Amino acid sequence: RQRERETERETERETERETERDRQRQTERETDIERDRERQRQRETETETERERQRQRERDRQRETDRERQTERETDRERETERDTERDTERDTERDSERDRERERQRERDRERETERETRETQRETQRETQREKQRERETHTQTERDRDTHTDRERQ
Repeated sequence: RQRERETERETERETERETERDRQRQTERETDIERDRERQRQRETETETERERQRQRERDRQRETDRERQTERETDRERETERDTERDTERDTERDSERDRERERQRERDRERETERETRETQRETQRETQREKQRERETHTQTERDRDTHTDRERQ
């Protein structure tokens, strides 16, 4: 009996040890599973973090591209403004030059008219002088005639 009890106890202890080992293995399995889950969460977190970094790099590249395009557009606008200003300046310069040429042509026409006027005035003056001279000659002639007639009349008397 004693042996039976001993054997029974030994069997119980063995069963308890077995049960304890089973519990430990179960606990280890659960711990392993939890560790695996934690690693999986960590990998997912790292993956998501990497994705977020990738998205951020892409946004940064896009921002940089946008800035470069904006800078190009501004540069293009500045160049266009410069070209417009140059064209305006050239147009203004040409307009001013044309105005100056027109003024010079007008002055030349005015000088020609003045010269023609002076020429006509000189011609008229010359004509008047000529007429006065002729008139004086006629008057002189007429006076001479009168004087002769008067002289002739006196002689007759």
